[in-house]
Amino acid sequence: MSEDFLGIPRSGVMHITPYVPGAQMVQDPSIKIIRLASNENPYGAGDAAIAAYKEAANELHRYPDGASTALRTALAEHYDIDAAHIVCGAGSDELISIIIRTYAGPGDDVVMSQYGFLMYKIAAMAAGANVIEVPEQDYTVDLDALLAAITPGTRIVFIANPNNPTGTMLPFQKLYELREKLSDDILLVIDAAYCEYVREPGYEAGDALVEEFGNTVILRTFSKIHGLAALRLGWAYCPPNVADMMNRVRGPFNVSVPAQLAGIAALKDMGHVDLSALRNVDVRTQTVSRLVDAGYRLIPSFGNFVLVDFSGLDSTPENAIGLTKACYSTLESQGILVRPVGAYGLHHHLRVTIGTADDMMRVCDVFVEFAKQNIKSAA
Repeated sequence: MSEDFLGIPRSGVMHITPYVPGAQMVQDPSIKIIRLASNENPYGAGDAAIAAYKEAANELHRYPDGASTALRTALAEHYDIDAAHIVCGAGSDELISIIIRTYAGPGDDVVMSQYGFLMYKIAAMAAGANVIEVPEQDYTVDLDALLAAITPGTRIVFIANPNNPTGTMLPFQKLYELREKLSDDILLVIDAAYCEYVREPGYEAGDALVEEFGNTVILRTFSKIHGLAALRLGWAYCPPNVADMMNRVRGPFNVSVPAQLAGIAALKDMGHVDLSALRNVDVRTQTVSRLVDAGYRLIPSFGNFVLVDFSGLDSTPENAIGLTKACYSTLESQGILVRPVGAYGLHHHLRVTIGTADDMMRVCDVFVEFAKQNIKSAA
């Protein structure tokens, strides 16, 4: 084998810690697995989307429509927006990367909250941009602190709403006020991957900001509530000039035929969406109640997951971190896969996707038993 390539990558790339997806397997293949590490819809995709995916097998020899025309038309009709304002991508991850590569580079600043989705930071560093992480307040975006962190070099501000991994949410009015206070040359990107799960008044994904201000992008995905994570399908609602620029950067065939057809079918199956959302609220409420009663601290969540804080069992940080690791191992030994979030600086927390009622009953039983064996009075 020849010697390793000696080319030097961007300095930002050298400092990237690769994104680690949620675990999918356990060591003992005989154990039934409950996958609660990736915020997937436990009820799967809807029947219409599955049928469309199977039908796509007849077209596997054809390149996809590079403009995703039929899908964008379906999205425009469903959400009553202009198809020319929509850019489709291979999941939100690709769209995040496209936005950053389009509008930020070496010497530019990208601003995000302390516990914002890791892909904002990774994509910005890969582009050579500087990342400014703004401390949060009670696990929620602190808008005053975020505004104070803006520099003359700021090009993009990212906010996930609801946020992953904390699950916290900002009402639409707060986002409106933020957009008003940001300068016109800063692009505000609102990642609304979990918006369909929010049923509280005062929440909106943010489409009105795109239409009124012209310097805002809303990211959406089919991976979560639509249950199409395997197909990698997301979309951005943005001003036409931003859509034009993103289309110049994205790959020519970035969304596959099966993904486009399944996405169109999923939009017609809102019964699956509504049922998934209602079940999530019910099971999440029951899960939170049981875990809080057991002594855990939980961050109020508006998504399809909860963030469990082990400092409720022991307020000493080192001990809480040890308990977090021990509980993760206990869960894993029983085939229950949840998500450690130490990469976010949340070392004594575990993120747990809300699964089916039966699965969450079993999960809660393990958490409750673990707490009984380990709880101490929090200082």
